[in-house]
Amino acid sequence: MDIRRYRERQLLFHVITLMIFVVSQQLTARGMQDQPEQLNQNLSEESSVPEGRLITDSFGREVLIPESVERVACLYAFSGHVTTMLGCGEDIVAVVPGLKRDKMLNQLNPSLADAAVTTLDGVVHIEELLKMEPDLVFLKGESARLEAEVEKLERFDIPYLVIEYKSIEEQMEAISIIASALNREEKGREFNHYYQQTMDRVKNLLSSLPADKRIRVYHSVNEAVRTDAAGTLPAEWLEICAVDNVSIGETLKFRDNKFFASLEQIYLWDPEVIICNEGGVDEYLLSNEMWGGLKAVKNKDVYQIPIGISRWGHPGGMETPLAILWTAVTLYPEYTGDINLDQEIREFYSRFFSIDIDDETIARIKDGSGMRAPKGE
Repeated sequence: MDIRRYRERQLLFHVITLMIFVVSQQLTARGMQDQPEQLNQNLSEESSVPEGRLITDSFGREVLIPESVERVACLYAFSGHVTTMLGCGEDIVAVVPGLKRDKMLNQLNPSLADAAVTTLDGVVHIEELLKMEPDLVFLKGESARLEAEVEKLERFDIPYLVIEYKSIEEQMEAISIIASALNREEKGREFNHYYQQTMDRVKNLLSSLPADKRIRVYHSVNEAVRTDAAGTLPAEWLEICAVDNVSIGETLKFRDNKFFASLEQIYLWDPEVIICNEGGVDEYLLSNEMWGGLKAVKNKDVYQIPIGISRWGHPGGMETPLAILWTAVTLYPEYTGDINLDQEIREFYSRFFSIDIDDETIARIKDGSGMRAPKGE
């Protein structure tokens, strides 16, 4: 009896042991089968790197942007000019109002008519911007300093590059940033090379100009009393043109990131020449008796700077090399006789915008009138 019970227990023990072994083997096999899948999943998660390219903007931010940018929001007019120059104008889907006003730019790039105005006075209208589904935004430095505006873009994971400059070197770097973002590095380098060559050429031509022959110039930026301060782009390119810029080093009012003089100050400076870069300002100065006592106005040495794709030499324009050529030729013809300005203009737009312009168009560019639509039109 005891022996039988012992054997029964022994048999039960072996059966249970066998069952445990079989189950454990099945679990092990299943684990081995699942392990590669889990391992592959873990490796995939660890090795997954966001696709795109890293671009460093004017603020020194490293930004991951798509490999191919096909829809661009130019929320700084300068970026729209450069994007068009780089041959990507048809990719612009959102703009600031100023880009709609540049007539030559819109003739060259008719697709701007369909671009949405998504920014006004630095404020981004995010609902309108989202409708345009941009791959990349070029944002003006002033807007990028407004936390509320940056938060709008970051909330919806819209990649943006800040574009800002105050000097010629920084402007050339800004062109390089935009060119890199749009995969147009070679074209950007070509433009900057021309920019540098133009500066060197004018410096060389005016190097023998005696200090006492330098012309005293007042530069009107947009409004009649808005002008240049030291450390600004216009101050630098006018220095290349060997002029004495009367507002440099003077006490100016600073408002909305712009510099202003008073009419009393301008009378104290009494410039020999006034250069205006906003259409109609030259006519206003020449016809307004409040300005009539100035030497430049009396002698009718008040000039409208040319306007092409944008206003030449404007802080937010890209045709600075042409502004340098025009100013040197206009003020110092005896030193710049080798420069054929009409030919320079024709070659510039052919080379960088792939357009052939006739003599009539050159005359309109040089005159400047009617090249920009009035605000609100």
